[in-house]
Amino acid sequence: MESNGQYIVECSRNVVINLFECFSQLVDIEEDIRSLQLDSAAEENNGVVNLEDGKLEEVEEVDKMEEDSKEEVQKMSQPVHPEPKVKEKDVSAAEDIQSHEETEGTKKRHLNVVFIGHVDAGKSTTGGQILFLSGQVDDRTIQKYEREAKEKSRESWYMAYIMDTNEEERVKGKTVEVGRAHFETETTRFTILDAPGHKSYVPNMISGASQADIGVLVISARKGEFETGYEKGGQTREHVMLAKTLGVTKLLIVVNKMDDHTVAWSKERYNEIESKMIPFLKSSGYNVKKDVQFLPISGLMGANMKTRMDKSICPWWNGPCLFEALDAIEVPQRDPKGPFRMPIIDKFKDMGTVVMGKIECGSVHEGDSLLVMPNKAQVKVVAIYCDENKVRHAGPGENVRVRISGIEEEDIISGFVLSSIAKPIAAVTEFFAQLQILELLENAIFTAGYKAVLHIHSVVEECEIVELLQQIDPKTKKAMKKKVLFVKNGAVVVCRVQVSNLICIEKFSELAQLGRFTLRTEGKTVAVGKVTDLPTVSGSA
Repeated sequence: MESNGQYIVECSRNVVINLFECFSQLVDIEEDIRSLQLDSAAEENNGVVNLEDGKLEEVEEVDKMEEDSKEEVQKMSQPVHPEPKVKEKDVSAAEDIQSHEETEGTKKRHLNVVFIGHVDAGKSTTGGQILFLSGQVDDRTIQKYEREAKEKSRESWYMAYIMDTNEEERVKGKTVEVGRAHFETETTRFTILDAPGHKSYVPNMISGASQADIGVLVISARKGEFETGYEKGGQTREHVMLAKTLGVTKLLIVVNKMDDHTVAWSKERYNEIESKMIPFLKSSGYNVKKDVQFLPISGLMGANMKTRMDKSICPWWNGPCLFEALDAIEVPQRDPKGPFRMPIIDKFKDMGTVVMGKIECGSVHEGDSLLVMPNKAQVKVVAIYCDENKVRHAGPGENVRVRISGIEEEDIISGFVLSSIAKPIAAVTEFFAQLQILELLENAIFTAGYKAVLHIHSVVEECEIVELLQQIDPKTKKAMKKKVLFVKNGAVVVCRVQVSNLICIEKFSELAQLGRFTLRTEGKTVAVGKVTDLPTVSGSA
Protein backbone atom coordinates (compact mmCIF):
# COMPACT_ATOMS: atom_id res chain seq x y z
CA MET A 1 0.00 0.00 0.00
CA GLU A 2 2.83 2.34 0.87
CA SER A 3 4.56 1.69 -2.49
CA ASN A 4 1.28 2.38 -4.35
CA GLY A 5 0.92 5.72 -2.56
CA GLN A 6 4.48 6.71 -3.49
CA TYR A 7 3.81 5.77 -7.12
CA ILE A 8 0.67 8.00 -7.26
CA VAL A 9 2.58 10.97 -5.76
CA GLU A 10 5.42 10.52 -8.26
CA CYS A 11 2.98 10.41 -11.20
CA SER A 12 1.21 13.53 -9.99
CA ARG A 13 4.51 15.36 -9.69
CA ASN A 14 5.49 14.40 -13.25
CA VAL A 15 2.13 15.57 -14.60
CA VAL A 16 2.56 19.00 -12.93
CA ILE A 17 6.12 19.36 -14.29
CA ASN A 18 4.94 18.47 -17.82
CA LEU A 19 2.11 20.93 -17.65
CA PHE A 20 4.46 23.72 -16.49
CA GLU A 21 6.90 22.96 -19.36
CA CYS A 22 4.04 23.03 -21.88
CA PHE A 23 2.85 26.38 -20.53
CA SER A 24 6.33 27.92 -20.74
CA GLN A 25 6.73 26.66 -24.31
CA LEU A 26 3.40 28.25 -25.25
CA VAL A 27 4.59 31.57 -23.80
CA ASP A 28 7.85 31.33 -25.77
CA ILE A 29 5.93 30.57 -28.99
CA GLU A 30 3.62 33.53 -28.38
CA GLU A 31 6.61 35.85 -27.91
CA ASP A 32 8.25 34.52 -31.11
CA ILE A 33 5.06 35.12 -33.09
CA ARG A 34 4.80 38.66 -31.68
CA SER A 35 8.42 39.48 -32.61
CA LEU A 36 7.88 38.10 -36.14
CA GLN A 37 4.76 40.26 -36.52
CA LEU A 38 6.68 43.34 -35.43
CA ASP A 39 9.57 42.58 -37.80
CA SER A 40 7.27 42.06 -40.78
CA ALA A 41 5.37 45.24 -39.88
CA ALA A 42 8.65 47.19 -39.76
CA GLU A 43 9.59 45.94 -43.26
CA GLU A 44 6.19 46.44 -44.88
CA ASN A 45 5.06 49.67 -43.19
CA ASN A 46 6.54 52.36 -45.45
CA GLY A 47 3.70 54.76 -44.72
CA VAL A 48 0.92 52.28 -45.66
CA VAL A 49 -1.06 50.56 -42.97
CA ASN A 50 -2.75 47.18 -43.56
CA LEU A 51 -6.26 47.62 -42.14
CA GLU A 52 -6.62 43.85 -41.54
CA ASP A 53 -3.80 43.97 -38.99
CA GLY A 54 -5.94 45.53 -36.28
CA LYS A 55 -4.04 43.83 -33.53
CA LEU A 56 -0.72 44.85 -35.04
CA GLU A 57 -1.86 48.50 -35.12
CA GLU A 58 -2.80 48.28 -31.43
CA VAL A 59 0.63 46.82 -30.62
CA GLU A 60 2.31 49.68 -32.48
CA GLU A 61 0.23 52.27 -30.60
CA VAL A 62 1.05 50.69 -27.23
CA ASP A 63 4.76 50.58 -28.08
CA LYS A 64 4.66 54.19 -29.24
CA MET A 65 2.94 55.27 -26.03
CA GLU A 66 5.58 53.41 -24.01
CA GLU A 67 8.36 55.15 -25.96
CA ASP A 68 6.69 58.57 -25.48
CA SER A 69 6.27 57.97 -21.79
CA LYS A 70 9.96 56.98 -21.54
CA GLU A 71 10.95 60.20 -23.32
CA GLU A 72 8.71 62.22 -20.94
CA VAL A 73 10.37 60.57 -17.92
CA GLN A 74 13.81 61.35 -19.34
CA LYS A 75 12.83 64.98 -19.93
CA MET A 76 11.39 65.33 -16.43
CA SER A 77 14.55 63.86 -14.92
CA GLN A 78 16.67 66.53 -16.67
CA PRO A 79 16.66 69.79 -14.65
CA VAL A 80 17.45 72.06 -17.60
CA HIS A 81 15.55 72.84 -20.82
CA PRO A 82 11.93 72.20 -19.82
CA GLU A 83 9.47 72.15 -22.71
CA PRO A 84 8.88 75.85 -23.53
CA LYS A 85 5.26 75.50 -24.66
CA VAL A 86 4.16 73.99 -21.37
CA LYS A 87 5.98 76.68 -19.40
CA GLU A 88 4.42 79.52 -21.40
CA LYS A 89 0.99 78.00 -21.02
CA ASP A 90 1.37 77.60 -17.25
CA VAL A 91 2.64 81.15 -16.81
CA SER A 92 -0.14 82.65 -18.90
CA ALA A 93 -2.72 80.62 -16.99
CA ALA A 94 -1.28 81.84 -13.70
CA GLU A 95 -1.29 85.41 -15.02
CA ASP A 96 -4.93 84.99 -16.08
CA ILE A 97 -5.87 83.83 -12.59
CA GLN A 98 -3.93 86.68 -10.99
CA SER A 99 -5.37 89.31 -13.33
CA HIS A 100 -8.84 87.88 -12.68
CA GLU A 101 -8.18 88.19 -8.96
CA GLU A 102 -7.02 91.77 -9.44
CA THR A 103 -10.03 92.81 -11.49
CA GLU A 104 -12.35 91.10 -9.02
CA GLY A 105 -10.68 93.02 -6.23
CA THR A 106 -10.59 96.39 -7.97
CA LYS A 107 -13.88 96.63 -9.88
CA LYS A 108 -15.84 97.31 -6.67
CA ARG A 109 -14.92 99.93 -4.12
CA HIS A 110 -14.31 98.76 -0.57
CA LEU A 111 -15.70 100.35 2.62
CA ASN A 112 -15.34 99.48 6.30
CA VAL A 113 -18.60 99.92 8.24
CA VAL A 114 -18.55 100.02 12.04
CA PHE A 115 -21.79 99.27 13.92
CA ILE A 116 -21.90 101.39 17.09
CA GLY A 117 -24.50 102.25 19.71
CA HIS A 118 -25.70 101.54 23.23
CA VAL A 119 -25.73 98.00 24.60
CA ASP A 120 -28.80 96.00 23.43
CA ALA A 121 -29.66 98.44 20.64
CA GLY A 122 -29.48 95.53 18.17
CA LYS A 123 -26.09 96.01 16.48
CA SER A 124 -25.15 92.31 16.22
CA THR A 125 -28.69 91.35 15.19
CA THR A 126 -28.68 93.99 12.43
CA GLY A 127 -25.21 92.88 11.26
CA GLY A 128 -26.32 89.23 11.24
CA GLN A 129 -29.47 90.08 9.28
CA ILE A 130 -27.37 91.95 6.68
CA LEU A 131 -25.19 88.84 6.21
CA PHE A 132 -28.27 86.63 5.89
CA LEU A 133 -29.99 88.94 3.38
CA SER A 134 -26.82 89.25 1.28
CA GLY A 135 -26.46 85.46 1.08
CA GLN A 136 -23.44 85.05 3.36
CA VAL A 137 -25.33 82.73 5.74
CA ASP A 138 -27.57 79.84 4.66
CA ASP A 139 -30.97 78.80 6.04
CA ARG A 140 -29.57 75.68 7.72
CA THR A 141 -27.13 77.78 9.80
CA ILE A 142 -29.93 80.17 10.78
CA GLN A 143 -32.08 77.22 11.90
CA LYS A 144 -29.18 75.92 13.98
CA TYR A 145 -28.77 79.34 15.66
CA GLU A 146 -32.53 79.50 16.29
CA ARG A 147 -32.37 76.17 18.12
CA GLU A 148 -29.34 77.28 20.17
CA ALA A 149 -31.02 80.57 21.13
CA LYS A 150 -34.23 78.75 22.09
CA GLU A 151 -32.28 76.39 24.34
CA LYS A 152 -30.91 79.45 26.16
CA SER A 153 -34.45 80.94 26.33
CA ARG A 154 -33.26 83.83 24.15
CA GLU A 155 -35.31 83.30 20.97
CA SER A 156 -34.74 86.83 19.63
CA TRP A 157 -30.93 86.57 19.83
CA TYR A 158 -30.44 84.04 17.03
CA MET A 159 -29.50 86.63 14.38
CA ALA A 160 -26.86 88.08 16.72
CA TYR A 161 -25.19 84.65 16.86
CA ILE A 162 -23.95 85.20 13.30
CA MET A 163 -21.75 88.06 14.54
CA ASP A 164 -21.24 87.00 18.19
CA THR A 165 -19.33 83.79 17.73
CA ASN A 166 -17.87 82.97 21.13
CA GLU A 167 -19.78 81.35 23.98
CA GLU A 168 -19.28 84.22 26.45
CA GLU A 169 -20.96 86.65 24.05
CA ARG A 170 -23.84 84.26 23.36
CA VAL A 171 -24.55 83.50 27.01
CA LYS A 172 -24.50 87.13 28.12
CA GLY A 173 -25.97 88.55 24.91
CA LYS A 174 -23.19 91.16 24.86
CA THR A 175 -20.58 91.69 22.16
CA VAL A 176 -17.07 91.77 23.65
CA GLU A 177 -14.65 91.58 20.72
CA VAL A 178 -15.01 93.48 17.46
CA GLY A 179 -16.84 91.06 15.14
CA ARG A 180 -15.71 91.07 11.51
CA ALA A 181 -17.59 89.90 8.42
CA HIS A 182 -17.93 90.70 4.71
CA PHE A 183 -20.81 91.29 2.32
CA GLU A 184 -21.31 92.83 -1.11
CA THR A 185 -23.84 94.95 -2.92
CA GLU A 186 -23.86 95.66 -6.65
CA THR A 187 -21.28 98.45 -6.39
CA THR A 188 -19.44 98.01 -3.10
CA ARG A 189 -17.63 95.41 -0.99
CA PHE A 190 -18.25 96.02 2.72
CA THR A 191 -16.44 94.85 5.81
CA ILE A 192 -18.72 94.92 8.88
CA LEU A 193 -17.03 95.81 12.16
CA ASP A 194 -19.47 94.96 14.96
CA ALA A 195 -18.29 97.04 17.94
CA PRO A 196 -19.22 96.26 21.56
CA GLY A 197 -21.84 98.58 23.09
CA HIS A 198 -21.14 97.96 26.77
CA LYS A 199 -19.10 100.67 28.51
CA SER A 200 -16.65 98.05 29.84
CA TYR A 201 -15.56 97.29 26.27
CA VAL A 202 -15.19 100.84 24.90
CA PRO A 203 -11.46 100.25 24.19
CA ASN A 204 -12.51 97.44 21.81
CA MET A 205 -15.08 99.78 20.26
CA ILE A 206 -12.30 102.36 19.70
CA SER A 207 -10.24 99.67 17.96
CA GLY A 208 -13.18 98.91 15.62
CA ALA A 209 -14.06 102.54 14.90
CA SER A 210 -10.44 103.45 14.15
CA GLN A 211 -10.55 101.05 11.14
CA ALA A 212 -13.89 102.33 9.80
CA ASP A 213 -14.76 104.60 6.87
CA ILE A 214 -18.42 104.99 7.76
CA GLY A 215 -20.48 104.37 10.90
CA VAL A 216 -23.91 102.88 11.43
CA LEU A 217 -25.27 104.14 14.75
CA VAL A 218 -27.96 101.71 15.90
CA ILE A 219 -30.60 103.24 18.19
CA SER A 220 -33.39 101.28 19.85
CA ALA A 221 -36.83 102.87 19.36
CA ARG A 222 -38.29 100.75 22.17
CA LYS A 223 -39.75 102.84 24.99
CA GLY A 224 -37.10 103.46 27.64
CA GLU A 225 -34.18 101.95 25.67
CA PHE A 226 -33.46 105.04 23.56
CA GLU A 227 -33.62 107.23 26.67
CA THR A 228 -31.18 104.97 28.58
CA GLY A 229 -28.65 105.08 25.74
CA TYR A 230 -29.00 108.80 25.16
CA GLU A 231 -28.97 110.16 28.69
CA LYS A 232 -25.75 111.19 30.43
CA GLY A 233 -23.50 108.16 30.79
CA GLY A 234 -25.24 106.23 27.97
CA GLN A 235 -23.07 104.75 25.22
CA THR A 236 -25.04 106.41 22.38
CA ARG A 237 -23.47 109.78 23.23
CA GLU A 238 -19.96 108.44 23.86
CA HIS A 239 -19.95 106.33 20.69
CA VAL A 240 -20.99 109.28 18.50
CA MET A 241 -18.27 111.44 20.00
CA LEU A 242 -15.63 108.72 19.66
CA ALA A 243 -16.68 107.94 16.09
CA LYS A 244 -16.17 111.57 15.09
CA THR A 245 -12.81 111.73 16.87
CA LEU A 246 -11.65 108.47 15.27
CA GLY A 247 -12.38 109.74 11.76
CA VAL A 248 -15.80 108.26 11.02
CA THR A 249 -16.99 111.22 8.95
CA LYS A 250 -20.21 109.68 7.57
CA LEU A 251 -22.92 108.38 9.86
CA LEU A 252 -26.06 106.35 9.12
CA ILE A 253 -28.44 106.43 12.07
CA VAL A 254 -30.75 103.44 11.97
CA VAL A 255 -33.71 103.60 14.33
CA ASN A 256 -34.07 99.90 15.14
CA LYS A 257 -36.85 97.83 16.77
CA MET A 258 -39.54 99.88 15.00
CA ASP A 259 -41.62 96.65 14.91
CA ASP A 260 -41.71 96.50 18.73
CA HIS A 261 -45.25 96.61 20.20
CA THR A 262 -44.36 99.79 22.13
CA VAL A 263 -43.52 101.54 18.83
CA ALA A 264 -45.48 99.82 16.02
CA TRP A 265 -43.75 101.82 13.27
CA SER A 266 -44.88 105.10 14.89
CA LYS A 267 -43.86 108.21 12.94
CA GLU A 268 -44.15 110.27 16.15
CA ARG A 269 -41.59 108.09 17.96
CA TYR A 270 -39.20 108.20 14.98
CA ASN A 271 -39.46 112.00 14.77
CA GLU A 272 -38.93 112.34 18.53
CA ILE A 273 -35.66 110.39 18.34
CA GLU A 274 -34.48 112.34 15.29
CA SER A 275 -35.25 115.72 16.92
CA LYS A 276 -33.29 114.77 20.07
CA MET A 277 -30.29 113.39 18.17
CA ILE A 278 -29.75 116.24 15.67
CA PRO A 279 -28.58 118.92 18.19
CA PHE A 280 -26.20 116.44 19.83
CA LEU A 281 -24.78 115.36 16.44
CA LYS A 282 -24.15 119.01 15.56
CA SER A 283 -22.38 119.61 18.89
CA SER A 284 -20.19 116.56 18.19
CA GLY A 285 -18.97 118.14 14.95
CA TYR A 286 -21.16 116.41 12.36
CA ASN A 287 -22.66 118.29 9.46
CA VAL A 288 -26.15 116.79 9.75
CA LYS A 289 -27.29 117.77 6.23
CA LYS A 290 -24.22 116.38 4.42
CA ASP A 291 -22.83 113.62 6.61
CA VAL A 292 -25.77 112.13 8.53
CA GLN A 293 -28.81 110.14 7.40
CA PHE A 294 -31.66 108.68 9.48
CA LEU A 295 -33.78 105.66 8.53
CA PRO A 296 -36.15 103.25 10.35
CA ILE A 297 -35.53 99.48 10.32
CA SER A 298 -36.29 96.23 12.08
CA GLY A 299 -33.04 94.29 12.42
CA LEU A 300 -34.75 91.15 13.68
CA MET A 301 -37.38 91.04 10.91
CA GLY A 302 -35.12 92.48 8.18
CA ALA A 303 -37.61 95.25 7.36
CA ASN A 304 -36.32 98.20 5.28
CA MET A 305 -32.90 96.60 4.95
CA LYS A 306 -32.35 94.94 1.58
CA THR A 307 -35.64 96.09 0.04
CA ARG A 308 -37.70 99.20 0.67
CA MET A 309 -40.40 99.29 3.30
CA ASP A 310 -43.80 97.86 2.47
CA LYS A 311 -46.29 100.77 2.47
CA SER A 312 -48.87 98.60 4.22
CA ILE A 313 -46.54 98.38 7.25
CA CYS A 314 -45.05 101.87 7.25
CA PRO A 315 -46.96 104.24 4.94
CA TRP A 316 -45.09 107.40 5.99
CA TRP A 317 -41.55 106.29 5.02
CA ASN A 318 -40.51 107.27 1.47
CA GLY A 319 -36.73 107.11 1.88
CA PRO A 320 -34.17 104.44 0.92
CA CYS A 321 -33.57 101.07 2.56
CA LEU A 322 -30.33 100.35 4.43
CA PHE A 323 -28.50 98.70 1.51
CA GLU A 324 -29.35 101.63 -0.80
CA ALA A 325 -28.20 104.15 1.81
CA LEU A 326 -24.89 102.32 2.32
CA ASP A 327 -24.29 102.15 -1.44
CA ALA A 328 -24.98 105.87 -1.86
CA ILE A 329 -22.43 107.06 0.72
CA GLU A 330 -19.45 108.86 -0.80
CA VAL A 331 -16.14 108.83 1.07
CA PRO A 332 -12.98 110.72 0.10
CA GLN A 333 -10.38 108.78 -1.88
CA ARG A 334 -7.07 107.95 -0.23
CA ASP A 335 -3.63 108.21 -1.82
CA PRO A 336 -2.56 104.86 -3.31
CA LYS A 337 0.89 106.26 -4.18
CA GLY A 338 1.73 107.71 -0.76
CA PRO A 339 4.21 106.14 1.68
CA PHE A 340 2.89 102.77 2.84
CA ARG A 341 1.27 102.74 6.29
CA MET A 342 -0.57 99.79 7.87
CA PRO A 343 -1.13 99.78 11.65
CA ILE A 344 -1.02 96.17 12.88
CA ILE A 345 -4.13 95.19 14.85
CA ASP A 346 -3.35 91.48 15.20
CA LYS A 347 -0.73 88.85 14.34
CA PHE A 348 -0.57 85.04 14.22
CA LYS A 349 1.41 82.14 12.78
CA ASP A 350 0.21 80.47 9.59
CA MET A 351 3.02 79.04 7.44
CA GLY A 352 5.05 82.02 8.64
CA THR A 353 4.24 85.30 10.33
CA VAL A 354 0.91 86.90 9.35
CA VAL A 355 -0.12 90.44 10.35
CA MET A 356 -3.60 91.95 10.07
CA GLY A 357 -4.62 95.56 9.61
CA LYS A 358 -6.12 98.25 7.45
CA ILE A 359 -4.00 100.00 4.86
CA GLU A 360 -4.25 103.71 5.70
CA CYS A 361 -1.93 105.03 2.98
CA GLY A 362 -0.07 103.69 -0.05
CA SER A 363 -0.22 100.26 -1.68
CA VAL A 364 1.46 96.90 -1.12
CA HIS A 365 2.54 94.27 -3.65
CA GLU A 366 3.77 90.70 -3.34
CA GLY A 367 7.56 90.75 -3.02
CA ASP A 368 7.74 94.28 -1.53
CA SER A 369 10.32 94.99 1.16
CA LEU A 370 8.90 96.92 4.12
CA LEU A 371 9.81 97.93 7.68
CA VAL A 372 8.04 96.88 10.86
CA MET A 373 8.22 100.01 13.01
CA PRO A 374 9.28 101.00 15.63
CA ASN A 375 11.75 98.09 15.85
CA LYS A 376 12.97 98.78 12.28
CA ALA A 377 12.90 95.11 11.24
CA GLN A 378 13.10 94.75 7.44
CA VAL A 379 10.61 92.22 6.12
CA LYS A 380 9.49 90.85 2.76
CA VAL A 381 5.86 90.49 1.69
CA VAL A 382 5.26 86.81 0.85
CA ALA A 383 1.47 86.86 0.31
CA ILE A 384 -1.52 89.22 0.64
CA TYR A 385 -5.07 88.16 1.52
CA CYS A 386 -8.10 90.38 1.17
CA ASP A 387 -11.56 89.10 2.31
CA GLU A 388 -10.18 85.53 2.37
CA ASN A 389 -8.98 85.83 -1.26
CA LYS A 390 -5.31 85.83 -2.19
CA VAL A 391 -4.39 88.95 -4.20
CA ARG A 392 -1.19 90.27 -5.74
CA HIS A 393 -1.61 93.81 -4.43
CA ALA A 394 -3.87 95.90 -2.21
CA GLY A 395 -4.54 99.62 -1.89
CA PRO A 396 -5.61 102.10 0.78
CA GLY A 397 -8.76 101.35 2.77
CA GLU A 398 -8.44 97.56 2.37
CA ASN A 399 -8.47 95.26 5.40
CA VAL A 400 -5.73 92.75 4.67
CA ARG A 401 -3.75 89.89 6.10
CA VAL A 402 -0.11 90.03 5.00
CA ARG A 403 2.26 87.09 5.31
CA ILE A 404 5.78 88.41 5.88
CA SER A 405 9.24 86.86 6.24
CA GLY A 406 12.17 88.24 8.21
CA ILE A 407 10.51 88.61 11.62
CA GLU A 408 9.04 86.29 14.23
CA GLU A 409 5.41 86.59 15.33
CA GLU A 410 6.42 87.12 18.99
CA ASP A 411 8.49 90.20 18.02
CA ILE A 412 5.35 92.06 16.85
CA ILE A 413 2.69 93.68 19.04
CA SER A 414 -0.56 95.48 18.20
CA GLY A 415 0.22 99.12 17.48
CA PHE A 416 3.32 98.42 15.42
CA VAL A 417 3.12 99.81 11.88
CA LEU A 418 4.08 98.16 8.59
CA SER A 419 5.81 101.02 6.79
CA SER A 420 7.63 101.84 3.56
CA ILE A 421 11.45 101.79 3.72
CA ALA A 422 11.89 104.95 1.62
CA LYS A 423 9.80 107.06 4.01
CA PRO A 424 9.37 105.22 7.32
CA ILE A 425 6.84 106.37 9.89
CA ALA A 426 8.13 108.37 12.88
CA ALA A 427 8.65 106.45 16.14
CA VAL A 428 8.54 108.79 19.14
CA THR A 429 8.17 108.87 22.93
CA GLU A 430 6.68 112.38 22.99
CA PHE A 431 4.68 114.68 20.72
CA PHE A 432 2.76 117.95 20.64
CA ALA A 433 -1.02 117.83 20.49
CA GLN A 434 -4.16 119.93 20.51
CA LEU A 435 -6.64 118.50 23.02
CA GLN A 436 -10.30 119.14 23.68
CA ILE A 437 -11.28 118.33 27.24
CA LEU A 438 -14.66 116.59 27.29
CA GLU A 439 -15.52 115.60 30.81
CA LEU A 440 -12.97 115.07 33.57
CA LEU A 441 -13.59 112.81 36.52
CA GLU A 442 -14.93 114.49 39.62
CA ASN A 443 -12.32 116.58 41.49
CA ALA A 444 -9.75 115.97 38.71
CA ILE A 445 -7.63 118.88 37.44
CA PHE A 446 -6.16 118.80 33.95
CA THR A 447 -2.63 120.13 34.39
CA ALA A 448 1.01 119.12 33.87
CA GLY A 449 1.45 115.65 35.38
CA TYR A 450 -2.06 114.44 34.39
CA LYS A 451 -1.96 110.73 33.45
CA ALA A 452 -4.33 108.81 31.18
CA VAL A 453 -4.47 105.98 28.63
CA LEU A 454 -3.74 107.06 25.06
CA HIS A 455 -5.65 105.39 22.17
CA ILE A 456 -4.19 106.26 18.76
CA HIS A 457 -4.92 103.94 15.74
CA SER A 458 -4.19 100.45 17.21
CA VAL A 459 -1.85 101.77 19.94
CA VAL A 460 -2.98 101.64 23.57
CA GLU A 461 -0.34 103.22 25.79
CA GLU A 462 -0.18 105.03 29.13
CA CYS A 463 0.75 108.68 28.76
CA GLU A 464 1.45 111.80 30.80
CA ILE A 465 0.75 115.45 30.00
CA VAL A 466 4.22 116.92 30.54
CA GLU A 467 3.47 120.57 29.79
CA LEU A 468 0.50 122.80 28.94
CA LEU A 469 1.70 125.23 26.30
CA GLN A 470 -1.29 127.42 25.46
CA GLN A 471 -5.07 127.54 25.64
CA ILE A 472 -7.10 128.09 22.48
CA ASP A 473 -10.02 130.51 22.47
CA PRO A 474 -12.99 128.41 21.21
CA LYS A 475 -14.57 131.46 19.49
CA THR A 476 -11.56 132.94 17.66
CA LYS A 477 -9.64 129.62 17.39
CA LYS A 478 -6.51 131.56 18.32
CA ALA A 479 -4.10 131.07 21.23
CA MET A 480 -4.76 133.07 24.38
CA LYS A 481 -1.93 135.24 25.66
CA LYS A 482 -2.13 134.33 29.35
CA LYS A 483 0.01 131.48 30.64
CA VAL A 484 -2.04 128.34 31.26
CA LEU A 485 -1.55 126.21 34.39
CA PHE A 486 -4.71 124.08 34.32
CA VAL A 487 -7.92 123.80 32.28
CA LYS A 488 -11.53 122.68 32.87
CA ASN A 489 -14.17 120.77 30.92
CA GLY A 490 -14.73 122.07 27.39
CA ALA A 491 -11.32 123.76 27.12
CA VAL A 492 -9.07 123.40 24.07
CA VAL A 493 -5.38 123.30 24.95
CA VAL A 494 -2.05 122.70 23.20
CA CYS A 495 0.23 120.48 25.25
CA ARG A 496 3.24 118.16 25.21
CA VAL A 497 2.43 114.47 25.72
CA GLN A 498 4.90 111.79 26.78
CA VAL A 499 4.70 107.98 26.62
CA SER A 500 7.05 105.39 28.10
CA ASN A 501 7.49 103.24 24.96
CA LEU A 502 8.16 104.20 21.35
CA ILE A 503 4.93 104.64 19.36
CA CYS A 504 4.41 105.18 15.62
CA ILE A 505 2.28 108.23 14.77
CA GLU A 506 1.88 110.92 12.11
CA LYS A 507 0.97 114.59 12.20
CA PHE A 508 -2.79 114.98 11.82
CA SER A 509 -2.21 117.40 8.92
CA GLU A 510 -0.22 114.75 6.99
CA LEU A 511 -2.23 111.57 7.73
CA ALA A 512 -5.30 112.12 9.87
CA GLN A 513 -5.91 108.39 10.49
CA LEU A 514 -2.61 108.08 12.35
CA GLY A 515 -2.74 111.52 13.96
CA ARG A 516 -6.02 111.55 15.93
CA PHE A 517 -6.42 110.10 19.40
CA THR A 518 -8.48 109.84 22.58
CA LEU A 519 -7.49 109.98 26.24
CA ARG A 520 -9.34 107.72 28.66
CA THR A 521 -9.10 107.21 32.38
CA GLU A 522 -11.01 104.84 34.68
CA GLY A 523 -13.22 103.65 31.84
CA LYS A 524 -14.22 107.12 30.69
CA THR A 525 -13.19 109.22 27.66
CA VAL A 526 -11.88 112.49 29.10
CA ALA A 527 -10.35 114.16 26.02
CA VAL A 528 -9.95 113.90 22.25
CA GLY A 529 -7.09 115.36 20.29
CA LYS A 530 -4.86 115.50 17.25
CA VAL A 531 -1.09 115.37 16.83
CA THR A 532 0.10 118.82 15.76
CA ASP A 533 3.88 118.28 15.73
CA LEU A 534 6.56 115.69 16.31
CA PRO A 535 10.04 116.23 17.80
CA THR A 536 12.61 117.19 15.18
CA VAL A 537 14.86 114.27 16.15
CA SER A 538 12.63 111.18 15.92
CA GLY A 539 13.27 107.47 16.02
CA SER A 540 12.41 106.99 12.35
CA ALA A 541 15.94 106.82 11.01
